[in-house]
Amino acid sequence: MVLKMFKFCFYADVSGFHTWQATYGCEFTGNGSKHGYSQYGYDGRTFLTFDKETLSWVAPEPQAQITKRNWDVNVQWSQRNKVYLEKECIEWLEKYLSYRRKEMLLRAEPPVVTMSSKMEADDRMETHVCRIHGFYPREIDASWMRDGEVWLEDTFRGSIAPNADGTYHYWLGIRIDPKERGRYRCHVEHDGLQEPLEMTLKVSESDLGLIIGCVVAGLVLVCVIAGTLFFMKHRNDYKAAPTSYKGSDSSDCGSNQAI
Repeated sequence: MVLKMFKFCFYADVSGFHTWQATYGCEFTGNGSKHGYSQYGYDGRTFLTFDKETLSWVAPEPQAQITKRNWDVNVQWSQRNKVYLEKECIEWLEKYLSYRRKEMLLRAEPPVVTMSSKMEADDRMETHVCRIHGFYPREIDASWMRDGEVWLEDTFRGSIAPNADGTYHYWLGIRIDPKERGRYRCHVEHDGLQEPLEMTLKVSESDLGLIIGCVVAGLVLVCVIAGTLFFMKHRNDYKAAPTSYKGSDSSDCGSNQAI
């Protein structure tokens, strides 16, 4: 891991505009070795470099020799630089590393997944975009699935990018035949999710209106058929009632005549 500090100063004189740069920092590697450095630059070129073993400054440019001699005389300042690079800087670096490890272990923001879609006018193909927002850590596994298998054909995706709050966002799209919409899913796996998330494709507004129209038409047709059957049933009952009444009168007359 590396901890770096940068300073830039800009000034102008009769010869033009110039830049004075300062860079210092430290690092330690996996094998336990530790390093520190401090150097200055002028107009993009190395001007002076600190040698913490000899407590002296190295001047690769002849123009830096005067400054080198002045800084070499200040032994106390050179000793402070050595202590900072070998001790204080490494201590801060270890603290930052421990904070980062804790943050990575404890923080897990689940992604929010949304879908958008549109139909291409030229070929009547549909483009669907799966948008993934607000997740942390950065690592995420997202893909398009067709019939339960990862599908790469006619797919495209963006890059994982940071948000202002430290989380990340990502997107991936696909072009499909609308007739096969039900075969596709956006599949997302992330440490912030207890289980993988799958999103179905969003139905376009035009298709949604068509579906609603078909449903309403179907309901109207069912009502018409039910009303027709109801009317025909009661009509038949109405026609059969007078026949039954006449039979009753004939029977009564016959019984009266017998008396």
